[in-house]
Amino acid sequence: MNFVTPKKVEIDPFLQLLLLLVYAIVGAVIFSIIGLVIILCIYGFGMISNFELIAGGDPKFTDALKILQITSSIGMFIAPPIALALTERKKPSDFYAFGKPKFVLLILVLVIMIVSMPFMEWTAIWNQKMILPDFLKWIEQWMKEKEDEAMKVTIQLLTVRNNWDFVVNLIMIAVLPAIGEELMFRGGVQRSLNRIFNNPHLAIWVSAIIFSAIHIQFYGFIPRMLLGAGFGYLYYFSGSIWYAMLAHFLNNAYAVCVALYMQKHNMPLDKADEPIGFPWYGYVISVIITIALFKFFKDTAQRERKLG
Repeated sequence: MNFVTPKKVEIDPFLQLLLLLVYAIVGAVIFSIIGLVIILCIYGFGMISNFELIAGGDPKFTDALKILQITSSIGMFIAPPIALALTERKKPSDFYAFGKPKFVLLILVLVIMIVSMPFMEWTAIWNQKMILPDFLKWIEQWMKEKEDEAMKVTIQLLTVRNNWDFVVNLIMIAVLPAIGEELMFRGGVQRSLNRIFNNPHLAIWVSAIIFSAIHIQFYGFIPRMLLGAGFGYLYYFSGSIWYAMLAHFLNNAYAVCVALYMQKHNMPLDKADEPIGFPWYGYVISVIITIALFKFFKDTAQRERKLG
């Protein structure tokens, strides 16, 4: 007699999202404690009374800030989706579809990220000009304060004193977020929302909105949301999370490399977000080619999946 092992049904998608949130909170607490222990081992227990110096951006404690950034990134974004996969009793590589990447698709991702740069610059310029009505001026002031705080921390993290700093920055700002945030938002949130809505496009855009909002940087909300949607479509079209991770890495690594270039040429890092400045038709061409490349990526990915 032949017995067929029934396929294990996943838990409710709403419960998956709740578990991701719980795991993220628990992970943030546990890994923050780990980060603090490491900092105390390096700087001594005297740091307990001077902890505000780390959060306040004191340059003497940049390494401590980087340790907290790395550990919190692991705890909030990498550990939770892995824990969810294990809760479902599945390997993370299977649960999140780590299909073997195809060289032609990897090249397409690289080209998409380059070609879309003018369009992303235009959305950033438009977003930064955002002005709220008078009765919401207090919210606008709060958003600007949060933006200034984020810029201060970003500049401190991007400051490079030696080659080792550059390597650490690349891991902290490009590698870990590319892995963790894609596992969390595309592999975790988008995947669960797709089961809820039964609509991949709605799941992609809602996940992108959450992805952008979680950064609490309002004057970069639109371009970050569009990036999140782009990563989501790469994941959806290909069925493999590798391409979204690569696109995310390229985007963040570019910022790290630009920061290094500016410091090598004695340029202030607070000018890093200034637009390059393309003519209007450059933005239009960028939009058209980017959309065409996504269509080509979709067709190529579907063909590769059929052949595979």
